[in-house]
Amino acid sequence: MYRTDICGRYIERTPIEEGTANDMLELAILGLLKQQPMHGYQLSRELGGSLGGFWRVSYGSLYPTLRRLEREGLVARVPGGATGGRRKTVYGITEQGEVAFLELLQETPADTSSEDARFRVRLAFFRYLPPETRIRLLERRRGFLADRLDAIDDSLRSQREAADDYTLAVMEHGRTATESDIEWLDGLITNERAKTERRELERGGARTHRTAVLSRKEHTS
Repeated sequence: MYRTDICGRYIERTPIEEGTANDMLELAILGLLKQQPMHGYQLSRELGGSLGGFWRVSYGSLYPTLRRLEREGLVARVPGGATGGRRKTVYGITEQGEVAFLELLQETPADTSSEDARFRVRLAFFRYLPPETRIRLLERRRGFLADRLDAIDDSLRSQREAADDYTLAVMEHGRTATESDIEWLDGLITNERAKTERRELERGGARTHRTAVLSRKEHTS
């Protein structure tokens, strides 16, 4: 009775469905190539370094995805980019790949069961988005987690009397983890808004300074 509910809702899913994994890998590859051209081994190393804490990428997934992205015109081999005696193929992102990268970065998830892993990959490349888009995506993620928290609370209320101690422990853990993620997102949103306000004040101050300089020039001319 409880096993299905726990697995589907409260335990973080470690296997990633194939379609979702492909989208995530495409996003990660395009994001890394946006920084600089790389060959396959460099991409694998960077993927392991920046995302390896929660996601492992095999060469059996990496190279077929690179070839598919190349066929679709999203990445291209860099002329003269071969390195070393074995002439490793170096890839760079194309203009079409830049567009696809931003679309993947901002897309609304169709499969919410895999959104936890997908969001972490997106967050690694948030610096490429304008501040207002970052805030919008962070707030969307917060809303998703708030709905999850409501669902957990409903289950706790309805099952507390019937569930055993371990089932309750898993549900409580899910509640605590979700609350922690919401608090973390609140901090990110607050910081992003504060930075946006500072930038606006700085731009306003710069405009005021330029206006004052022009006014002084007009009076002295």
